[in-house]
Amino acid sequence: MKIEINHKDYLEVLLDGRLDTTTSIELDKKIKEIEIKEDLVVLDFTNLEYISSAGLRVLLQLKKSLEKNSKKMEIHNINNVIKEVFNVTGFKNVLTIK
Repeated sequence: MKIEINHKDYLEVLLDGRLDTTTSIELDKKIKEIEIKEDLVVLDFTNLEYISSAGLRVLLQLKKSLEKNSKKMEIHNINNVIKEVFNVTGFKNVLTIK
C-alpha cells in the first residue's frame, strides 16, 4: 500500500492499495511518526481497494486519539466495496464519511 501525507489547511492522508493486517501496521506507524498540528485529518480513499478488520481498528484508534486532542477525522471518496464494509460493521455510524 502507498501512503501519501500532505499538510494543507488540514492533514490529508491518501491511501492507495489495500488496508489489511500488514499495511495497517504501516499506516499506524506512519501516523504516529508525524506531529498532527491541523484540526482536521482527511483520509482520502479514492484509490483504496480493500479494508480489513485490522484497518478498521487503526481508523478507530486514530479517531479516538484525535478526539482526545479536540481534532476531527473525515473519510472521503470511499468506493462501494468499502462502503459495504462500513455498513455491515456499523462503522458508517462511527466515522464521518463524506
